[in-house]
Amino acid sequence: MAEAAVELLERAARRDAALEELRALRVALQAVPLAALRSRLGEHHLRALFGLLAVNDREQVSACVSILERLLQALDPLYVIQNLREELQKGLFHPDDSVKILTMSQVGRIVEDSAAVPEILHSPELLQQIINCIGGEKIAVAKEAIKSLSRIAQSQEGLEALFGSSLLGDLRNVMATSDVVRYRVYELIVEISSVSAESLNYCANSGLIPELIGELTGEDVLVRATCIEMVTSLAHTPHGRHYLAQQGVIDRISNIILGAESDPFSSFYLPGFVKFFGNLAVVDSPQQICERYPVFMEKVFEMAESQDPTMIGVAVDTLGILGSNVEGKQVLQKTRSRFQNLLSKIGDQAKNAPTELRLRCLDAISSLLYLPPEQQTEDLLRMTESWFTSLSSQPLELFRSISTQPFPDLHCGALRVFTAIANQPWAQKLMLNSPGFVEYVVDRSVEPDKASKDAKYELVKALVNSKTIAEIFGNQYYLRLRAYLHEGPYYVKAVSTTAVEGAE
Repeated sequence: MAEAAVELLERAARRDAALEELRALRVALQAVPLAALRSRLGEHHLRALFGLLAVNDREQVSACVSILERLLQALDPLYVIQNLREELQKGLFHPDDSVKILTMSQVGRIVEDSAAVPEILHSPELLQQIINCIGGEKIAVAKEAIKSLSRIAQSQEGLEALFGSSLLGDLRNVMATSDVVRYRVYELIVEISSVSAESLNYCANSGLIPELIGELTGEDVLVRATCIEMVTSLAHTPHGRHYLAQQGVIDRISNIILGAESDPFSSFYLPGFVKFFGNLAVVDSPQQICERYPVFMEKVFEMAESQDPTMIGVAVDTLGILGSNVEGKQVLQKTRSRFQNLLSKIGDQAKNAPTELRLRCLDAISSLLYLPPEQQTEDLLRMTESWFTSLSSQPLELFRSISTQPFPDLHCGALRVFTAIANQPWAQKLMLNSPGFVEYVVDRSVEPDKASKDAKYELVKALVNSKTIAEIFGNQYYLRLRAYLHEGPYYVKAVSTTAVEGAE
């Protein structure tokens, strides 16, 4: 098979291979190990195949792309950039997107290789064309370009190449293509900025980060909604948060939330701005953020108490994020009855709202109620128990009824709520005292699909791994749970059949 492939390769290298032979070569190469290809492959074969892409014949281009994908896989990235630089550059100019994607995937391999990446840095024309690909119509090509440039910028030399040369002008030129492309460049800049304080410094000095912030706090409400997602990504790193605070951006976002009352278009950007503070609270300090920006908490409660399903959903998500750690839980607890009343509304939404909002409520409830074993103090356990009882007059039955509905997403969402409280003694006592609940937990027949079986298994695991379960549930139930855990999520009990003489 290797000999047949090499013979077909030689035909292609002479550029006299017919389309049928290219198809045969494509099939033959799949059966040849990469190691065998490597030893028989010359750059003249590859150059010729790249040359065969320069036709207006979609079938031939498609066959050549498949062949090159296989052959280039066999080669070291350093070899590819050293010997096929010109071909790669032409590939990025090719009108067919499949050729661009093939070429960008090779660039991706090169930038991941520490020995090969300097070769790209010394190829300004190639870098310029990668930047131009951000403006391409095909999103897959643009995404690969962003990924490659982001990887290139992870070294000092890469940062210098992108921001200390004419390539910055190329970035600005491509930004002018359209609003969509401009946001792609911002996405790249935020990715680069997130790597280190030094990277952020380069991006800030280029003027691109200040421009992003200018659009965020500008008058266009739709632009605000897009930009806040990128600024939220920037806030995930300590140096990003420091920069945003230093530039007064966090204060400005807080002031925009404050002024949203009088803005009839605030519903476009308010969800993103509130999520920004929710994320900020988790990566920073919930207490400090909520104390410094009280408008954030007030707005979350207002949204949760409103009748607008979109706003309720955002508020519920934010409360789930905020209450995902103990400090955030304590901040919510300080609001006393207001939060307790809100829990009652969230419990009602989990039961009666449209499916998507029900799922978001279930996920938030799981996040709010979960307590790691090492943080289960008497006060915190009393708090989660009181939160649970605030959700409904019979909360355990509420989630049990949701878990028996024939909708896999809701079923799993309710099981995740049980899993969140499974390691807390008060919840174990509730489960034990609820008629038939333990039998329901160990009953495999109620789980119709893989996701449900996995979710039930996580519940069983959480119960078995709790230090108090044997004492509270008693030996009989504890052993049944352990057997379930040992058998795994997909265990099916064998049913023996006995042949009876004379039976049909």
